[in-house]
Amino acid sequence: QVQLVESGGGLVQPGGSLRLSCAASGIIFSTYAMGWYRQAPGKQRELVAAITSGGSTNYADSVKGRFTISRDNAKNTVYLQMNSLKPEDTAVYYCNGKKFFIRTYEYWGQGTQVTVSS
Repeated sequence: QVQLVESGGGLVQPGGSLRLSCAASGIIFSTYAMGWYRQAPGKQRELVAAITSGGSTNYADSVKGRFTISRDNAKNTVYLQMNSLKPEDTAVYYCNGKKFFIRTYEYWGQGTQVTVSS
């Protein structure tokens, strides 16, 4: 079965850094676009960053210049490097994998909590 397993969340002070990882299994990872979403309490889930199967990236305006998404197809893993963290980055971060071939295939991880607080 398909599994996306996030890790790397935690508590960090404002201005600090964290690196999230998402290890995928059960899919041909290199063929999937991968993304990181987040959901803060009382808010809708939003796209933070995405990377295509070809390596093109896009970011939410709120994280541009601070976050970097990358992928290692040999390890079936996507990363989110988060620098200069702000309290408003506090949320549950979810890994997403998606591709379209005749139909849409989409999978989610269970989420990892990131809390930015002094």
